[in-house]
Amino acid sequence: MENKKILVGVSGGVDSSVCVDLLKKQGYEVFGAVINFNDHSETAIEDAHKVCEHLDIPICVIDARESFEKNVVEPFCQNYISGRTPNPCVVCNPLVKLKSLCDKADEMGIFHIATGHYAQIIEKDGLFYVKKATNNAKDQSYMLYRLPQDILKRLILPLGQYEKPEIRNMAQKLELFNADKPDSQEICFIPDGNHGAFIEARGYKIKKGFFISPEGKKLTQHKGIHNYTIGQRKGLNIALGKPAFVKEICENGNILLGYAGEEFFNKVVLSQPVYTEDRCFDTGDEFVVKIRSAAKGDMAVVEESDNEKIILSFPAPVRAAAKGQSVVIYKDGIVMGGGFIAEAVPFDNRKKD
Repeated sequence: MENKKILVGVSGGVDSSVCVDLLKKQGYEVFGAVINFNDHSETAIEDAHKVCEHLDIPICVIDARESFEKNVVEPFCQNYISGRTPNPCVVCNPLVKLKSLCDKADEMGIFHIATGHYAQIIEKDGLFYVKKATNNAKDQSYMLYRLPQDILKRLILPLGQYEKPEIRNMAQKLELFNADKPDSQEICFIPDGNHGAFIEARGYKIKKGFFISPEGKKLTQHKGIHNYTIGQRKGLNIALGKPAFVKEICENGNILLGYAGEEFFNKVVLSQPVYTEDRCFDTGDEFVVKIRSAAKGDMAVVEESDNEKIILSFPAPVRAAAKGQSVVIYKDGIVMGGGFIAEAVPFDNRKKD
């Protein structure tokens, strides 16, 4: 490769910091870029400057506040007030974070970009794929499944073959101030983790209703559907004599509860599908899929696949498939596509007459 320049997204955390050093040791001329997403980015920007000064690379700040608000924050709120459970990182990566890095790299005459994600990029027959990290416990391929080819062909992920303790050890040897810095929280724009209060503070109209017992009895009023997600057990403050969970969030604002054992599904319908190979799947194709980022993976069979939807059935029931969450589809550890859960069909284990 003649052009050995690379633009690295530096967040001030330990992963992106070690990413810079690894690329320097591979012979790249490394440039740093920290993204200003919103008012909570100040600390990240300060820490990123410290890292880049310590590692002796130049750094720039990318202002992505307008794009982040439009493509991530607003849809996040709209999803929750509609009874869905969004994953903002899945949307941010292709539309804001990595797109911003590519746009800035274009301005600087740089082709390659890099981040500290724990995943791998491979090329096969001219196509680029996201592959799971060798460390399954830290794997972040789920968050990258919607990346298009024009980003994948430019992206380098140096951490995909490392364990987290190895990265922290490298940071300590580099005498980085953030070597023991805790991992960032999942929702970067809600520091206290209270997404319900965040949505309310932004003035959205909140849909309220009642908890409905598994037997159909109206119980107490809940705090608004934006505070709950499918499968949730904690924070319900409902006494039914045995553990209960959120089984369904209804359009009328009511929340149906279920007992343990009723939280399983055997089919999902996915909207806004993406296909790594730019072609739909065949009926009967079998894949391993993840219905949440931390899931180990479940076998699924394609019932239907087109540009509007993917329908997957599960030979063994899966737990708590929440509308709005992503299902990511893998073959041999390689991301083949995925989509957002639009509908989940409950598993009915009752014997039929």
